Amino acid sequence: QLQLVESGGGLVQPGGSLGLSCAASGAFVNYYTIGWFRQAPGKEREGVSCISSLDVSPNHLDSVKGQFTTSKDNAKNTVYLQMNSMEPNDTAIYYCAAKSKLSRDCMLSISDYDYWGQGTQVTVSS
Repeated sequence: QLQLVESGGGLVQPGGSLGLSCAASGAFVNYYTIGWFRQAPGKEREGVSCISSLDVSPNHLDSVKGQFTTSKDNAKNTVYLQMNSMEPNDTAIYYCAAKSKLSRDCMLSISDYDYWGQGTQVTVSS
């Protein structure tokens, strides 16, 4: 059974950067599509970035393209989300999620994912 644990959340000032990690156990991430999602207070959860099992190219929400980057280290069984030029509207709980799927592409739809981490709080504030 795949388990996911996010880390790296915290408080960052506007314009700053933060890197999140999603450590997997129980299975190898190279057989999974991994997605990053966030849920801001009072808003629905939305997908921000994903990377396919075949690492062809990450997919990003339009509003974070050029700002967020997803990468994967199969040797460490960990997926990363690097967030730059952060703004207060990036404040949310960030989740990583996984779907057992060998594919060249990935989707940002919540319903595509079967395994979820517990989330990590990210707050952008001065």
